[in-house]
Amino acid sequence: MVLPREARLVRDEDYMRRALEVARSTPRDDVPVGAVIFGPDGQELGCGTNRREADQDPTAHAELLAIHAAVRSYGDGWRLTDCTLAVTLEPCAMCAGALVGARLGRLIFGAYEPKTGACGSVFDIVRDPSVLHKLEVRGEVLERECADLLKVFFNSLRWGHE
Repeated sequence: MVLPREARLVRDEDYMRRALEVARSTPRDDVPVGAVIFGPDGQELGCGTNRREADQDPTAHAELLAIHAAVRSYGDGWRLTDCTLAVTLEPCAMCAGALVGARLGRLIFGAYEPKTGACGSVFDIVRDPSVLHKLEVRGEVLERECADLLKVFFNSLRWGHE
C-alpha cells in the first residue's frame, strides 16, 4: 500500500523520532546515532546505536546492528526488501554498502555527515548507477533535532561538560 505524500512525510517523522529515542540510549563514549528498521507494515524489526567504543569494534555502527536485529525478525533471510531504515546521521560507506547488500527498500536520515557521508554528501553509494540495488533516500528528516544531539555530544568532548 502506497501512502499519500503528506501521510508518508508524517510517518517518516514518527520513524525519526523513534531513531532519536534510540540514539539517546547510545553508550556514553560513543557518538550518539540511532537506527531503526521498520517493516512494510510499520512494525519495528530491529534497532541499534553506535557501540564502537563500548564494544571495541570498528564495525559496531548503529545501522549494522539494526540490520543484524531486523534480519532475525523479518523472516526473509538476509533481505530487507520493502523495509525502511530511519537513522539520525547519514550512513558512512561501510553502512551504505550494507544497506545495498541487505536490499533495503528505503532510507531516511536526519543530519548530513559532510566528512564521511555516503548517501549524498561525500559519496552516493546507495544511488550509484553501477549498484545493482538502489534505495529510495530521503535526508534531512528532523535534521535540527538530529544535529543538536550530535552537537551536544561533541561540545561535551571539547569543553568537558554537557
